Amino acid sequence: MKLEEIALQLSTPKVVQRVVSEKTKVIQETKPVPKVQLIYAFNGTGKTQLSRKFKELLLPKIEDEDAQYSGLANKKILYYSAFTEDLFYWDNDLAFDADPKLLIHPNSFTQWVLEEQGQDQNIITNFQRYTNDKLTPRFNEEYKFKDKNDQEVIIKAFTQVTFSLESGDDGHPGNLKISKGEESNFIWSVFYTLLEQAIFTLNDIHPDYPEQTPFDNLEYVFIDDPVSSLDENHLIQLAVDLAQLIKLNKSRVNFIITTHNPLFFNVLCNEFGSDDKTERYSWKSKWFSKFRLESKGYDSFHLVEQPNDSPFAYHLHLISQLEEIVKNGQVEKYHFNLLRNILEKTATFLGYKRWEHLLPETGDGLPNLYAKRIVNFSSHSKHAAEEVAPLKPEEKKVLEEMIKHIVEHYRFRQEKTT
Repeated sequence: MKLEEIALQLSTPKVVQRVVSEKTKVIQETKPVPKVQLIYAFNGTGKTQLSRKFKELLLPKIEDEDAQYSGLANKKILYYSAFTEDLFYWDNDLAFDADPKLLIHPNSFTQWVLEEQGQDQNIITNFQRYTNDKLTPRFNEEYKFKDKNDQEVIIKAFTQVTFSLESGDDGHPGNLKISKGEESNFIWSVFYTLLEQAIFTLNDIHPDYPEQTPFDNLEYVFIDDPVSSLDENHLIQLAVDLAQLIKLNKSRVNFIITTHNPLFFNVLCNEFGSDDKTERYSWKSKWFSKFRLESKGYDSFHLVEQPNDSPFAYHLHLISQLEEIVKNGQVEKYHFNLLRNILEKTATFLGYKRWEHLLPETGDGLPNLYAKRIVNFSSHSKHAAEEVAPLKPEEKKVLEEMIKHIVEHYRFRQEKTT
């Protein structure tokens, strides 16, 4: 399938057929899509492009671009992706390196959450939760000044952000330029605060006395990998916070979350799969469905639904892929990179200092040096020409034997390939 077809599949309610005994009539019953759809994909598979295709599907291009994006009332989708970060950019004082500012390109979402709702303090609180409670953002107030031509210039409020490390005394520390990871966390905090307010706003609507809100037409929230720069502790915290917020949603809004991070994916699965009322863990929860997005070559993709009775495991997926490659006789040099990835993660988990200790042993009880050399050489090629050089039969045999060894010796559960 193309990404456009997958986007359509994600946005189309499932239709099932039910046979009714009365006159053996077949009735089509439409069931809504799950409230949450989780999608795992390796980096470079097309997650961000999928979010773009999904957005274009719900908001087809029209002649009057301003009418399409003029306000919140007509929005069908709220999305966070790499494109969201384009709304924020640095104004660096390159000459004096004195006053770095993060500029905000205002749109309907930032104007609503900052200007209309005054959620700047919540944004700061959310940001500090995932970074440092001393690292403090400050939004600007409106101010005026004269340019070099003596023309008055007005800088509107909430169009700039500065950052400083608070020391606890009364003095104001100087502004600093935060790291790229901290910048991503700040932008996520803006989005998360907006999402929080949107859910609370929709939840407050009384069914008997509905009031108009800016989110009446909102149907989907698409979140693409908000955790690329977080350490594991903050990543888990973000996943738990996001899941708990989404589970508060009482509206018709559906959520699609994509990620390349297995830990983030599995923490979300755990959170959505738990039953808060009984405190009993259940993979049978109807809160969500989960998928794996795979690239099948140029402009061809496959969306594989995952069973809800077990978590997704990155290393098990790699093993299943390698076994399928060996079975089809399509072993290439770069597949040793995948094998080394499995060996390193397994060695770390089992407490070995080096991955070589997982290799088959020779007669004297030492790791097979030939296998070690093949893995090292094939997974650290320095020249592009080496990547396309065909493997020798004995090298292919080493890969096959090592895959069989680690699966059988360390008793990995084997996934069925699709």
